[in-house]
Amino acid sequence: MATLGGVIVPPDYDPEKDKGKFMNPVMLEYFRLRLIEWRTELLKESQETIQKTLQGTELQQPDLADRASAETDHALELRTRDRERKLINKINQALERINDGEYGFCEETGEPISIPRLKARPNATLSLEAQERHERMEKTHRDD
Repeated sequence: MATLGGVIVPPDYDPEKDKGKFMNPVMLEYFRLRLIEWRTELLKESQETIQKTLQGTELQQPDLADRASAETDHALELRTRDRERKLINKINQALERINDGEYGFCEETGEPISIPRLKARPNATLSLEAQERHERMEKTHRDD
């Protein structure tokens, strides 16, 4: 049993089977806990990478091939960290939407986002239909 903010989420809780109101307190707490856990994992991985990879990387290798390889690895790690930083920001925004009572609803249509979509992507801001529309528009403008 997990609890945060006074709401208890049973260990076997599945929001897809919850027949209560959409985004009721238990459902919101379930997603809040998932988001916090995800953010914690990302922060832990980031710290481990910084300690193991970035601090231990010797970019001033005497061999040019070794130096190029080390610089490529370093650049890749920095890009990965940047993607994770952006994801952490999106997770924080999702947590803010929970606090504001806006979580689980499509930013574009105001309709509920499906529970399976939120389980797969807890930081989703668009319903599947709105996301597909958005991606089609991006592809259309990108092909111009």
